[in-house]
Amino acid sequence: MGKTIDLKKGDMNRHVNKALKAISDGFIIAIPLEHSYAFACDAFSHDAVRAMHVLHGDALFTSAQVTVSNSKTALGVVREVTPEIELLMKKFWPGLLSLNLRPQIGLSWDLGDNNQLDRLSIRVPKSKFAKALLAKTGPLAITSASRIGMPAPKELGDIFALDSDLAFLFNNGKLRAGLPSTVIEADDEGIRVVRVGAISLEEIKAIAPSARLI
Repeated sequence: MGKTIDLKKGDMNRHVNKALKAISDGFIIAIPLEHSYAFACDAFSHDAVRAMHVLHGDALFTSAQVTVSNSKTALGVVREVTPEIELLMKKFWPGLLSLNLRPQIGLSWDLGDNNQLDRLSIRVPKSKFAKALLAKTGPLAITSASRIGMPAPKELGDIFALDSDLAFLFNNGKLRAGLPSTVIEADDEGIRVVRVGAISLEEIKAIAPSARLI
């Protein structure tokens, strides 16, 4: 695999800059999120996104999730954001809320779906390293750092990849167990809770009373 960097040692800014350089050069890296490790690359690099899908074993026309550093950045890449969705962003970001929203028209990216789905999953992670990296890189495409169908990796030893697949693996030790993100699909027609995870339906409805479970 690529070089492993221990995030519990050394200077965080230096680690972030190494990750930034790799992302800018079109490489894939492995980073810790809240409860698992993820592959990450530049969301606007078509080649890197395609390579990441191959590494994960995704079927054709699978769309990668997008991570951003804050809701302001998110508003630059999605549309049909209602006041309730903005309130959900404010309440639960950074954190385990994934929003399936419509992308802005004309973005020069292909997250794997050949721009056919008119929908993307977007999130602001709470991981300290991911937040610091996203503040410098802009939107990153991510997927679980595992082969599809396998458990999400809690430590680097759970990741299976060739030396040439990854530029860096950023090690934060064994990550604690936890629920996955709660997934919401939203547009002008309403708010639909697709999956209840770390954030309960009751918590969602306290902010967005119109939300319904599907």
